Amino acid sequence: MAKAKDIPEGLTEAEFKLVRALRDRRHRQAEGAFLVQGRKLVEEVLQARWSVRFVVATAEGARTGVVPAHLLRIARAHHLERLGTFGSGTEWIAVVDRPGTAADGPLDPGELVMALDGVADPGNLGTIIRLADWFGMRRLWCSPGSVDPFNPKVVQASMGSLFRVAVIEASLPGRLERARLEGAAVYAADMAGASVFEAELVRPAVLVLGSESHGLSAAVRAGGHRLLRVPGRGGAESLNVAMAATALCMEFERRRQP
Repeated sequence: MAKAKDIPEGLTEAEFKLVRALRDRRHRQAEGAFLVQGRKLVEEVLQARWSVRFVVATAEGARTGVVPAHLLRIARAHHLERLGTFGSGTEWIAVVDRPGTAADGPLDPGELVMALDGVADPGNLGTIIRLADWFGMRRLWCSPGSVDPFNPKVVQASMGSLFRVAVIEASLPGRLERARLEGAAVYAADMAGASVFEAELVRPAVLVLGSESHGLSAAVRAGGHRLLRVPGRGGAESLNVAMAATALCMEFERRRQP
């Protein structure tokens, strides 16, 4: 039970407990909510019209007028730092409802979708969501067991792109086969693949990227998808998954240009 002295004066005990609980994946799933931290990201989630339960802010932050008054909970800066997950510099914390399941039909002509096979690092996932947004992708597939897209570190690393790109959990072997039968080309990043600069790249397409530690799973590899690699000349053993995704997506985009 929280001690009264630990609860910021602007929050009820239930709201205080909810913010603290949403640090944990199980509670985020059970509560159907997650945390958005920092002024820029809270402004973005409000602009995106996601369902916001309340926003904890300092009195100075509240004076901006960006947050509707009925959502505001005022707290001192040191309370916000203890409530948040980033230690210091937290001005605003929003409790936001997780979105419903996004529509996931056949790929549109020209569409490119990334599929992540067991990506576990929150920074990598957040960066890849941001990358997908940069290249105009509207959805991203993640295999079960991947890092939670609503993990605070993922939300932060996405820099607001999470509010524009639907992250859909999907059993990849079946989802990739369905995409192929619907007319999409399926490519998978693998060091044994053809150079992305020399391979034929067609759309609509799915680009599969494996986990940081183990690469593509056996089940995905068994699908017989076209393998692609980023060619290199140096001595590095491999690329970070987000770096590889960037290089591959850039080539897909370059080929698309007139």
